[in-house]
Amino acid sequence: NSRGTASLLKDTISFTEVSASGLYEGHDLLRRGFTSVKNELLPSHPLELTEKNFQLNQDKTNFATLRNIQGIHAPLKLQMEFRAVKQVQRLPFLHSSNMAMDILRGNDECIGFEDILNDPSQSEIMGEPHMMMEHKLGLL
Repeated sequence: NSRGTASLLKDTISFTEVSASGLYEGHDLLRRGFTSVKNELLPSHPLELTEKNFQLNQDKTNFATLRNIQGIHAPLKLQMEFRAVKQVQRLPFLHSSNMAMDILRGNDECIGFEDILNDPSQSEIMGEPHMMMEHKLGLL
């Protein structure tokens, strides 16, 4: 019975989930906020995953086009610039607009949904600065 086998596989717990930072660790409410059932649900529409990965798919297409037109050096240089821009950020408790990333992608002159109504994935929750810096530095 294939149905019974699938249900047995779903009920098993992998070893990584039982580790010290896995299944039995308490939820840190100060750093991670409240848990939400909505985050654990599957996408409700087939296009939802495509919309979530839109920027990644667009970057891949742009890199492939750039490689075909200018050679391998152009996408590699652009990827190094992306990586350098991602490393420079504000303190962990301050919101960063990532203006340099928008300039590299060419989105600095476009007005989108997130410019007017804010990006829903970025909440305006500000934590305690000292605790967040200690967590980032690995002291906590």
